Amino acid sequence: MASSNRANFGSRIGMILATAGGAIGLGNIWRFPYMAGGNGGALFVVLYIVGVIVLALPCIINEFIIGRHARSNTPRSYYKISGGHKGWASVGLLAAITVFLIFGFYVIVTGWCFHYVYAAISGELSQHSADISQYFEHFSCGSLTPIFWGTIAMLVVHVIVSRGIQEGIEKASKIMMPILFILLIGVAIIACTLPGGDAGLRFVFAPDMSKMDTQVVLCAMGQAFFSMSIGVGCLCTFASYYTRDTDLVSTSAQMALLNTLVAILACLIIFPTAFAAGIPVNGGPKLLFETLPYVFHTTFSTQPLLGTIISTAFYILLVMAALTTLVSMHEVNTATLHEELHISRRNASRLISLAIITLSIFYSLSLGDHAWLKIGGKSFFDFMDNVTGQYCLAIGAFFTSILVGWRLPKALIRDEFTNGGKVHNALFATYLFLVRFVCPVCILAVFISQFIH
Repeated sequence: MASSNRANFGSRIGMILATAGGAIGLGNIWRFPYMAGGNGGALFVVLYIVGVIVLALPCIINEFIIGRHARSNTPRSYYKISGGHKGWASVGLLAAITVFLIFGFYVIVTGWCFHYVYAAISGELSQHSADISQYFEHFSCGSLTPIFWGTIAMLVVHVIVSRGIQEGIEKASKIMMPILFILLIGVAIIACTLPGGDAGLRFVFAPDMSKMDTQVVLCAMGQAFFSMSIGVGCLCTFASYYTRDTDLVSTSAQMALLNTLVAILACLIIFPTAFAAGIPVNGGPKLLFETLPYVFHTTFSTQPLLGTIISTAFYILLVMAALTTLVSMHEVNTATLHEELHISRRNASRLISLAIITLSIFYSLSLGDHAWLKIGGKSFFDFMDNVTGQYCLAIGAFFTSILVGWRLPKALIRDEFTNGGKVHNALFATYLFLVRFVCPVCILAVFISQFIH
């Protein structure tokens, strides 16, 4: 049964912003643009939206159903909803372990964003615009700077999570998410009005069907899956704080809409700016920290103050996006420790913060010249990024779809889907079909495609 004294969100807007914030992160502002840039632009955007509807939304609802029904931390929720089956509980445990491992290197990437805010304000980015690749390589791989900034980020997140759901996570989300959207919209407007920026708009909104192929489809499906934080327990954990009158379907749709809007706004910043500067848009993962500083410097070379303001605002919004995701990751592990070890929330959050800071140090150092932190020829950072991204997320989401679609009683799923019959929704049959047949097949296809690309 649900715990009667478990915390709840205090308002609907706070609940939506907190849940969306947990999913909105660098995957939207960093990964989405470079994936779109290398996979057809507008065509990728259209296919991504299709992927959100047919793959991501059902998977989001799956985790919402599990979390709200069980009202526990993620491993315990899977255990309870499956009737005490240890095998299904291990799926929830895998999600908690996965998010812990991702948490460590996400802290370091957030540290990079913090550093770039400082570098933009201080003028370092402008000074090193000609050798920005070497600049990024030096500070990220050969210095303690990312560890310093990552620790600062971790302390901010620790304070938020330790204060609880309403006083910590919900209040912080109500501040950070509006700032994120204001900065996104403001910088996007400036980018779209740059001379030559209209080519970037066409790249985002005018699909070129000649670029359609199987790989583009699978990449778009994969991005729809990964950008929503599916398979790491964040959605399940936040749903455990939902009240019984929360409409899970509309909440998932609103979350997906906000998530997609952020991704498209990021494209409206990056592509018009890149086209205005005459820079290729298929720069891959380096786009954010190596290509864009040069683009900002080149585009605003005659207006250096404006260039500093724009680049600073852009990296501040990256920090906001990263922090909201870190909060959700922290909460998954804090809730698990708090409830399973029966220790106070503050002590649980302290233990998680210390463990993550320690783990992040090893991640960051592995990017330097330390042979003992290499696994299979890869840095510890890259190795764990690949393991979690290629294996753990897909495995967790696949078995969650099997659990909800084939293992749970249909009456239980319908009850959660319709709030005990209070919310009429004609989409239940469609949702169940997608969960049983479409989601598992799509997840397997995306999973396999990563090894043959």
